Amino acid sequence: MFKNYPDWTKSIHKDGHIFIIIALAVTFLLSSASAHLGWICTIGTLWCVYFFRNPERQTPTNAGLVISPADGVVHSITNSKAPAELGLPDEEMKKVSIFLSVFDVHVNRVPCDGKILTLHYHPGKFLNASLDKASIHNERQSILMETASGKKIAFVQIAGLIARRIVCDLEEGIDVKAGQRFGIIRFGSRVDVYLPLDTVINVNEGQMMIGGETIIANLEEKKPTQLIFEVR
Repeated sequence: MFKNYPDWTKSIHKDGHIFIIIALAVTFLLSSASAHLGWICTIGTLWCVYFFRNPERQTPTNAGLVISPADGVVHSITNSKAPAELGLPDEEMKKVSIFLSVFDVHVNRVPCDGKILTLHYHPGKFLNASLDKASIHNERQSILMETASGKKIAFVQIAGLIARRIVCDLEEGIDVKAGQRFGIIRFGSRVDVYLPLDTVINVNEGQMMIGGETIIANLEEKKPTQLIFEVR
C-alpha cells in the first residue's frame, strides 16, 4: 500500500503529510519572530504528527471474524436499520457504534475479508459524533460488503463536530482483507458497523477498541480456540 512513499512515511498516514509540512513551515516562520509563538507552534506540529500516526496492527485472520474498523470507545450497541442508500432489506441489524476522540488513531480498517459491493457518500451536518442522530444527519461514507462466507455487512464513516473530511480509498468490486487500511476521518469522528441481527456481539458498551485487532463478532457463530494473527 505504501510502495510509492519512502519508508519513514509508513508511520504517518499520507493524508497528514501536507498538514505536517504546513505546520513545520508556520513553526519556522513564527519562531523567528517570537520564541513563545515558536514553542506553541512546535507543540501544534507534534500533535499533528501524533494525530496522523499510522501504526502496524496484528490482525487475527480466522475465517468469519469481524474486526474493529477503528480505535475508540464502543458508544452503543443497538438494533437499527442500515443507511437506506446501501439498498439492504428494510430490516434491523446489529449496530456497533465506535466513537473516536481527537486523541485516537483515525486510520480506518476493513472489518472483514470479502468484496466491496457499494460505496455511497452522503453530505450532511457536523453534529457531535457521540449523538445518536449523527448516524442519520451527519456527513458520512457508507460501505456495503459481502464477506468471504457470503453474508452482507455494512460499515459507515461518520464525520464529527470538528471533522471536515472523510477519506475512503475503497472501490466497488475490489476484494479486501480484514485489518486492511482503507481511509481516515479528520478530526474526531465515529464509525458504525452493521451486522446480521442474529450476530453475537463480543464487545460491550464503554469498551476500548483497537482498530484492526479487537474482535467485534464471529459471523460463523463459533469461537476459535486459537487465533491466527497477521501484521497489516
